[in-house]
Amino acid sequence: MSGMSFKDSKRIYWASGIVSICGVIFETLFGAAGSYVLGDGVKQYTLTISLFLTGMGIGAYMSEKVIKQLITTFICVEYLVAVFGGFSTFLMFGVTAYLPEGSDAFYLYTVIVIVGLLTGLELPLLIRKANEIGIAIHKSAARVLFFDYAGGFIGGILFAFWMRPAFGMVKTAFIVGCVNLGVALWMLIAFRKHVRPFKGLLAIGIFIGIGLIAGVFFGDEGAFMFEQKLYTDPIVFQEDTKYQKITMTKEQGDLRLYLDGNLQFSSADEDRYHEVLIHPAVAAAKNPENALILGGGDGLAARELLKYPFLKNITLVDLDPEMTHLARTNHLLTDQNKNSLNQSRVHIKNEDAFKYLQHHKKSYDVIIIDLPDPNNESLNKVYTQEFYSLVHRHLKPDGAMMVQATSPYFARKAYWTINKTISSAGFYTQNLHVDIPSFGDWGYVLAAKHPFSVDDIKLKSVKMNYLTNQLLHSLDEFGKDEDGNIYEKGKKVKLRPNTLIHPDLIEMYQQAWLYY
Repeated sequence: MSGMSFKDSKRIYWASGIVSICGVIFETLFGAAGSYVLGDGVKQYTLTISLFLTGMGIGAYMSEKVIKQLITTFICVEYLVAVFGGFSTFLMFGVTAYLPEGSDAFYLYTVIVIVGLLTGLELPLLIRKANEIGIAIHKSAARVLFFDYAGGFIGGILFAFWMRPAFGMVKTAFIVGCVNLGVALWMLIAFRKHVRPFKGLLAIGIFIGIGLIAGVFFGDEGAFMFEQKLYTDPIVFQEDTKYQKITMTKEQGDLRLYLDGNLQFSSADEDRYHEVLIHPAVAAAKNPENALILGGGDGLAARELLKYPFLKNITLVDLDPEMTHLARTNHLLTDQNKNSLNQSRVHIKNEDAFKYLQHHKKSYDVIIIDLPDPNNESLNKVYTQEFYSLVHRHLKPDGAMMVQATSPYFARKAYWTINKTISSAGFYTQNLHVDIPSFGDWGYVLAAKHPFSVDDIKLKSVKMNYLTNQLLHSLDEFGKDEDGNIYEKGKKVKLRPNTLIHPDLIEMYQQAWLYY
């Protein structure tokens, strides 16, 4: 039994469970970081899992070369996991901020393979050590694997429901790195008679620990400095919520809101965006009293709807309670939205828009869909035929709906696919677009259950800074490079509706915005 006891085998089992928790957290953390910085969540998680498993396979193969000093090797592996994993997301923001485009993807994928390789080394070393202690190989393997799989489940739950929302991506990486380091030091002390050089490894561990603990307390500040480089204006507010990263910048009176790095509005020209989003739909609806906003957690769409005293109830459905809380309490936003979300006519529901429409039966005269662009799978869901069919069910016969639908210039196929999808759900549509300096040429789809024309719409007499009847009647004119007649290789492109089963829109959108 090599001078070791069965107590030592229990330590090995516990170590395998704990490092497995850490490995799964790092794996999901890398997927989340890739989605945030590089976009396309499915692609990033797919690459993360593939590269991580590839690394694990390489590590497992390399473990054959380790014949002696199994615990010493395991401790060194944990040190490396603590360093590479702990500093991973912190350095990724630095790479994104300072190195050329594409460096962030190369860096992230390299780190994924390295941490995967190190993770692949862990279990074979522990299994062989348990066997060396005197436990039959089939028992040692089964028990270590049991703790490993159980740890994997716990790690996934911890990251999704606690660590990412509570600590964010940078601090989470440092904390998990500290756990890996803690396991290494625990094993170092528990097996100190069998580890050489004990004092040298202990000193290295303490040195790594100082760096990781500093990262826990100061990493967010450093990453904030890196991230500031990604924005033109100074960051005045930043928060990681359960659903997204909220960032606000301000320079010379121009307040900008970003969600996951994507611009949502600029106070310099948001009136153009929101006036076109709101007022044509209200004017197109017959005797409207009840309005529904899906999205719009910043309160700016609600501000425009509140200009109409005949709208008795305005229901706003936004998934993120932190976003609507911010729009109700932060003076930068309340100044911009005129305190709209604190008005008695506005009723906030922090729910998923898709599920809200599935589980509620109320009908509305005006429905405004002010959701972020379909740049990931969860957002694609609310740009599908299934979703617009639900909206159709909730819109009154004489009501009107307006959808923000990305840019017909920058994302031409995506825009007209959204229009095709809305039409396929039973709507008659009219297409509008407007020049917004901070966004460029931006598109909307105005829809109803009956045929109508933009030229017949007459705006109500409320205060607007930009939109007029004459201007509205010109917004349905599209140039040849942005209209729905799209040709590729000399053939007209036939667009099909975006559905849950065939989510074509995501790839269209990603490709369209790749170089912008």
